[in-house]
Amino acid sequence: MSTTRRRGRPKGESGSRDLIVAAAEYEFGEHGYDGATVRAIAARAGVDSALVHHYFGTKADLFADVIGIPLRPDVDVPAILKGPRDEVGQRLVRYVLEAFEQPDVRRRGVTMIRVAVGSKAMSPVLVGFLARELIGRITGLLESPDAALRANLVASQIAGMIVTRYVVRLQPIADAPIDELVDRIGPTIQRYLFD
Repeated sequence: MSTTRRRGRPKGESGSRDLIVAAAEYEFGEHGYDGATVRAIAARAGVDSALVHHYFGTKADLFADVIGIPLRPDVDVPAILKGPRDEVGQRLVRYVLEAFEQPDVRRRGVTMIRVAVGSKAMSPVLVGFLARELIGRITGLLESPDAALRANLVASQIAGMIVTRYVVRLQPIADAPIDELVDRIGPTIQRYLFD
């Protein structure tokens, strides 16, 4: 009987997913988003890296699952940026606001922001994810010599909007209709991106 471990999903290992999540929590915590690798996470969990991909797809998918990130900017934002150029700012603001109006997304998103702001360990992990998966993708899609600055300005505006509306609940922004915020903030995002 062969003792060689086969690639892919082992039969009868129902706890593998939990082992992967625990290993990922450790690796992200120790090495940050950029330093953690799927291979190292798999090794720590005692599984093949193909099993990590089977359960989670990409490292971004695994990270989103581990921290309970409520949005997938790495997937959604590039699609928004590829739409009609003169509406990108408004579509981006609407995407974030409509997502955060969902109670589960709002609860998890506010929790994530509070933890990231208050935790020396968590802050660099979240910043690494956002820098690579959101800001980096926006930068890569913009054809401008100052694309990185533009992408960071967009991120700062969106983060400020989320904190003001959902974390500190500053009035009247906290209760303003989505359409009004889209109309007022969207042009600023548009200017940061393209003007």
